[in-house]
Amino acid sequence: MNVRTMVTGYRDELVERLGTLVAINSTEGTPEPGAPFGAGPRDALHAALAMLEEDGFRTVNLDNYCGYAEFGEGKELIGVIGHLDVVPADIRDGWNTDPFVMSEKDGILYGRGVDDDKGAVVASMIALKVLRDLGVPVNKRIRLIMGTNEETGSRCLEHYVEKEGHVDYGFTPDGDFPGVHGEKGMVGGTFRSKNTNILDIHGGTAKNIVCSRCSAKVPKNCYSSKKLGDWFNNLNIEFTVDEEEDGNVITVFGKAAHASTPELGINAISVLFAGLREAGMQDPFVEFYCSHFGLATDGSGLNAKLEDEFGVLTLNVGMISMEDGVITGTIDIRSPVTMSTKSVLKAMASRLEDDNGVIEFPFTVEPLFFPVESPLVSSLLSAYQEVTGEKDAKPMTMGGGTYAKGIRNTIAFGCSFPGRDYHIHDANENVGIDELLLQTEIYVHALMKLLEL
Repeated sequence: MNVRTMVTGYRDELVERLGTLVAINSTEGTPEPGAPFGAGPRDALHAALAMLEEDGFRTVNLDNYCGYAEFGEGKELIGVIGHLDVVPADIRDGWNTDPFVMSEKDGILYGRGVDDDKGAVVASMIALKVLRDLGVPVNKRIRLIMGTNEETGSRCLEHYVEKEGHVDYGFTPDGDFPGVHGEKGMVGGTFRSKNTNILDIHGGTAKNIVCSRCSAKVPKNCYSSKKLGDWFNNLNIEFTVDEEEDGNVITVFGKAAHASTPELGINAISVLFAGLREAGMQDPFVEFYCSHFGLATDGSGLNAKLEDEFGVLTLNVGMISMEDGVITGTIDIRSPVTMSTKSVLKAMASRLEDDNGVIEFPFTVEPLFFPVESPLVSSLLSAYQEVTGEKDAKPMTMGGGTYAKGIRNTIAFGCSFPGRDYHIHDANENVGIDELLLQTEIYVHALMKLLEL
């Protein structure tokens, strides 16, 4: 029996397992004893480990930060590193179905996490089962590592490395096929107003998502209603204005996207500020925002329009809020794979503060880069080429940050296929059942390749 036939035999089980995990809202919650990232991530980890224990694999729970299942013997360790936590989902953001009740239509599964990354974790579970069923010599330990905090800091992986160390060869099924040999650096920061006439503002659901909805209360008669309406209508941007006794509440609806590809979304925060400026609102912070960020996603407002041979710098403002009269918001920058974050910070140094606002960047992660000809990259690439028949497929670089930056000898490999929009971090996230089976087959061949190294 060949690998494809064996994988297909697990089709129903794969779908059932994924539905069970999707039903657990594993968005980061309030820490509690025995649940460092909240009850949801903990419960998802318990459910996944129970599945693998029932399969007969050796399982370990590392303090509910993460867990793993393994089989095989040997000194060397192959790691498959996925995550069970998800970004927030709200049916009001445009979902056609409950995001935490997996649904199927025409062979496509819908639900938060069906692609990022619960679908890939379940595909990896089945890959381990098929590899064991094949009875091939396993001269290394193979370990499926599952984290619960990838979307909000990857402290789960830090805990794993502290307890268990690194892997000799690894991949994280949380990127793109045919493989990611470089990941952009990450520079995270905040902005803060010094002066503003805005009465209230809030928008965004996560730092690493393009804001799809933002509302601001502003004083009456501080802008031209006609100019505001004309500007939004000309851009085909949906908005509402609710008149209240102490001001007008303007709500703008954009389009969510992953922060690594902000150009694919419409940032409601940026559109709102640009609209207020266009409508004549003279406000210190409106001016600060528009001059430092504006509608651009290339960092040009911060003197950070940078690129290398593999890609350009991107910038996303993900969340904004107001408390005690002060506006604060988040900034997510993805910098080119061959540039240090220090050089990016140096480029922005002169643009971080003026009389109307201040920007700080306390968080940096250096880029990741593997030569295409390295044994790890070339082995995984050959597995993809052999299964798909795409002999000319080449690995890529990307802006998304994965676990590969936190554990040695690891790259992102799948789970997304080229040219396909899975709406990750967006409403109606989806994946095809046939795609899950294909990635499972690729992972079986990839593990066999790594066993040969």
